[in-house]
Amino acid sequence: MTRNQDACRKGSPAPSGLDPVDRQIILATQAGLPLTEQPYDVLAAELGLDVDKVIARIRAMQERGVIRRIAAVPNHYALGYRANGMSVWNVPDEQVRAIGRQVGALDYVSHCYLRPRHLPLWPYNLFAMVHGKTRAEVMAEVEEIAALLGGHCRGYEVLYSTRILKKTGLRIKVD
Repeated sequence: MTRNQDACRKGSPAPSGLDPVDRQIILATQAGLPLTEQPYDVLAAELGLDVDKVIARIRAMQERGVIRRIAAVPNHYALGYRANGMSVWNVPDEQVRAIGRQVGALDYVSHCYLRPRHLPLWPYNLFAMVHGKTRAEVMAEVEEIAALLGGHCRGYEVLYSTRILKKTGLRIKVD
């Protein structure tokens, strides 16, 4: 058992600084905020905390990177975006981070990851999820990425989703 695993089992704060109150807030919000005009008031009442304290702690967790953002998450399938393609790219390792930032900044890319190659069968090291209403729309966007990459593109493929098996964000366990 590592020192961090041991610390977590004893109830100590995790290395990220997630204390028991922050953990309560995360657990109470990980499935979404209450759909009311004043969701933080409802959350504070549920947790037995002052609303200003809840808001301050959420901001602090955002500043530390524990919470990336608070946003509405639309169901892209319900909006008609049913062609979902994970584009996989073979780009130079020494430039993959810079290229990944460029690709990830594109409006039509929802996720962009650096992943290890598994040679000789899998030469791809950059993954970018593209959504469209049709496969033709996805391919047009993928071709835009290829044009952006220019000579840095050594090859790519598009892997299409066929069905959703699970669709949630990270969920931490309740102790």
